[in-house]
Amino acid sequence: MLKFLSRVRIEFNALDPRTASCMEFLAQCNAPKAKESNPSCAVQVKRCTDDEPPKIMVTFANGVEEVFDATATPAQNIRIKILEKGRMLETEQMFHDVGVAWPVLIPAEELTQPVPATKVHALVLFSALDLEAVSSLWHFVEHVMCIDE
Repeated sequence: MLKFLSRVRIEFNALDPRTASCMEFLAQCNAPKAKESNPSCAVQVKRCTDDEPPKIMVTFANGVEEVFDATATPAQNIRIKILEKGRMLETEQMFHDVGVAWPVLIPAEELTQPVPATKVHALVLFSALDLEAVSSLWHFVEHVMCIDE
């Protein structure tokens, strides 16, 4: 998750009962696997003394910032949103690297074109010792699937 981010800032009042999402998200950010994915991502924690609702602010690698209301959004949902947006940013970067405009616009008439048929190959695995049953089943599969070798 951190590989898509340059900064994470978590703000909460430790005495506020609404901090569960912040604490869980902080634990996910401090996990060894997350830290290894992007050691340069700065994770900052601000413990407040006021009655402000807990919030999680993230800055993506491309500079885009997003703020999550930690009272209404579970940590897992925040993580999923970050991963989805990060994958989208990765895809966008790949297109830019090869010089293709983003987003890719597909003409409406291409969306309604029929898809060409594909050849189907079947792989059948058996652990049975009855070779006659295996052979007859294989002939059936060849006939039904129209397999060409």
